[in-house]
Amino acid sequence: MTDKYITQTILTFQVLLFIGYYLFTDYSNEAIGTTDGTVSNDINKYYPFFQDVHVMIFIGFGYLMTFLKKYAFTSVGYTFLIGSFIIQYSILVNGLFHNIFMNHYEKIYLNIESLIIGDFTVGAVLISFGALLGKLSLSQLFFMSIIEVILYSVNESIGVIKYQAVDMGGSMYVHTFGAYFGLAVSYIVSNNKKLLNNIKDESSDANSDTFAMIGTLFLWMFWPSFNGALASGNSQHRVVINTILSLTSSCMAAFAISKYLRKKKFNMIDIQNATLAGGVAVGSSADLVIGPSFSMLIGMIAGIVSTFGYNKLQPWLYKKYGLHDTCGVNNLHGIPGIIGGLSGAISAAFTSNELYGDNIQNVFPAMDGTRSNKEQGLYQFLALLTTIFISISGGLLTGKILNMRIFQNNKAYYDDKDNWHLEEEEALLINP
Repeated sequence: MTDKYITQTILTFQVLLFIGYYLFTDYSNEAIGTTDGTVSNDINKYYPFFQDVHVMIFIGFGYLMTFLKKYAFTSVGYTFLIGSFIIQYSILVNGLFHNIFMNHYEKIYLNIESLIIGDFTVGAVLISFGALLGKLSLSQLFFMSIIEVILYSVNESIGVIKYQAVDMGGSMYVHTFGAYFGLAVSYIVSNNKKLLNNIKDESSDANSDTFAMIGTLFLWMFWPSFNGALASGNSQHRVVINTILSLTSSCMAAFAISKYLRKKKFNMIDIQNATLAGGVAVGSSADLVIGPSFSMLIGMIAGIVSTFGYNKLQPWLYKKYGLHDTCGVNNLHGIPGIIGGLSGAISAAFTSNELYGDNIQNVFPAMDGTRSNKEQGLYQFLALLTTIFISISGGLLTGKILNMRIFQNNKAYYDDKDNWHLEEEEALLINP
């Protein structure tokens, strides 16, 4: 399936989604109202957070990937297209697997929370896209997304329903999963001579790096909404405080370590990415009573580790194992996501009724008298291990599929020219 048939592919999937929504979805009571005339306040509670997350997905992620000087149209454009597809597709798939794992079959009832969960799934796929930026055709990206959303939904259902592991900011289910799925796919599809011969085009310039910083700043400012969109009450308040403290700490650490490691000058790769690592790392524990100082510690550690990853670990993995990671998602999402998952497990293991009072079940639903804090911590850790296993094994299998002849990629790597009308071409059309 080359991009020759991409128009038919897009339209076919949109028709299939229409049929799926017609058969399997409906408005929730919050959206359509109840017979007693009760009016839901959910739109006022969730919509501002949804819009913040929406901005992160389409502007933040989209512009963060414009650092490749010849690939900006594709970075923003494919983010727009794939994001629109996944929001629709993931709501159906996620609803299906929730029904399966709960052994309770009903229509998928839509509300603002459904849209937020859809955006979270887009985030995981775009993280994977970052590891593969410049290397996949649109057909390959489309079919990778189809497979990834299924595996993402299975993993999330296992973690949330079977383990009852809490991951409010998606450190495990979104960031860790998206990073290691994308890296596993990249390990398979990047091992070809054509890609290695075009590695010189994987570069940036002052303009592309400035545009990428737009994405960084949008992500940095709105990250508290990503971590706390589905939190409630006092938990949401804690999420905002903990996330901002962690982000500011990772920002300072990233600047400091970048200057130290990059021959006494700052590097835009570090600043565009490692400054955000605190938001990823604090995600799993953002709604917990971890203390302001520990939020800062998590952010500082994440900023240091992420910057070190961009400077030392990423080049080593490429030279030693041929693991090519265009955006360095291992450093921004993978390792900080693991830090977040471990922080969440440790925080759960040492929590107590005294910290949360009677509301501890609002944070950890499984701790209703049948599960101890130590057991909750173990289930949190098990969710992290399961996420890593499913993402890597699923990514390796997906990479094998994308390497099949039917998906042969004849497009230029790291270059818009085969997929977009560029300015110079338009000028020739107007003035031949």
